[in-house]
Amino acid sequence: MRRAAVAALLVCLSVATPAASAAEREPVGWGSATTGGAGGTTRTVHTRAELKAALANDGDPTAPKVIRVVGDINGHEADDGSLLDEQDYAPGYDLGKYMSCFGADGAVWSDTRHDHCKQQRQLRQSGSGKEKTQIQLTVPSNTTLVGAGDDARLLGVFLTVNTGTNIIVRNLQLEAPVDHFTTWSPGDGTQGSWNARFDALTVITGRNIWIDHCTFTDGRFPDREAPPGFHGERVQRHDGLLDIEDGSDFVTVSDSRFTDHDKAILIGSGDGRGDRDRGHLKVTFVRNLFTDIRQRAPRVRFGQVHVVNNVYQGRADGTLYALGVGVESSIFSERNVFRYREGSPSLAVAHYGGAHFRDTGSWFNGRPAHLNEVATGLGLSTDVGWHPADVYDYRPLTSPSAVERYVLRHAGTGRPYGHL
Repeated sequence: MRRAAVAALLVCLSVATPAASAAEREPVGWGSATTGGAGGTTRTVHTRAELKAALANDGDPTAPKVIRVVGDINGHEADDGSLLDEQDYAPGYDLGKYMSCFGADGAVWSDTRHDHCKQQRQLRQSGSGKEKTQIQLTVPSNTTLVGAGDDARLLGVFLTVNTGTNIIVRNLQLEAPVDHFTTWSPGDGTQGSWNARFDALTVITGRNIWIDHCTFTDGRFPDREAPPGFHGERVQRHDGLLDIEDGSDFVTVSDSRFTDHDKAILIGSGDGRGDRDRGHLKVTFVRNLFTDIRQRAPRVRFGQVHVVNNVYQGRADGTLYALGVGVESSIFSERNVFRYREGSPSLAVAHYGGAHFRDTGSWFNGRPAHLNEVATGLGLSTDVGWHPADVYDYRPLTSPSAVERYVLRHAGTGRPYGHL
């Protein structure tokens, strides 16, 4: 990283965040070349309209810029300051009526099951498009998007990177959007599944991305409070917290919190998308806190992913797995701390069509986790074909107490920046 660029970035961030230590003046890992909007103009925004205008940057969106977010910005905020809801996007849409068109067991949709079915199908489709247009905000290249102080929040914003490069997202709480028009798919899984559309942050074909000191959460709308759906389950109104896909590369996610969510982080576009993802998706997760995450922390396809010094905690009965080994992925896990009450190390790793996983020195409930043995038992090879130390410089914490102490104190929005 150029010294002048780093210095300029620190000046810009100093007005918005706690003083950064020497360890955090630049990212660690695959995203280490990221400088964001260093050297560009600085704007402060308080509303969705102001944020959208700042991202457009007077018609020059890829010019270097630092955007400081103050307080709450709601993705559903109209230009006049009012908040839009489901009925604004699709007047007359009704979730109960939509569900009734599948029958009591949710097995098959029929336009003719009830008089309202064709109308509800059309309203769901049009409403979904209008909601997406409203809440999606795209971060262009050479941008630093940073929360000012310790209470900056993006509420229900579908934040995206689309072919952008050199982007920093820092010190922000990102509340996952509620999909008012989530889709029931009867053929998805053994009994069908809800498929929501929006993530808190999606990176599509992005390069050199640093996500730091952020908090990802369902916030005001947890899944446990969603309306009842089919088969005794609740409607799934959220998709992921963070998706990295379509050939994205050189990403670091550091010192952030992921909390109270089902499908948290997905890396890769799909099992059949090797044409886009093979050779890409190089991502580092370092010093993050995962609390009550049910699965995908992360689930990886194709990528070379380094997961180091993260803390995972929650209930064993609420967790499917932490690290998902997907098609052609090579996950190098290192000195992570797993704490699941009444659980076993098998919660740490799951096999999803991949072949390569290696762990060095992780712990499960205070004892060595022996995750390589777990991986071998799943039919995975511990030869991942690469080592992070051959690619970039980093210095992991080497005891479980040090990892937990650091992560619990420093990870997330508004937390003090640490000294390693």
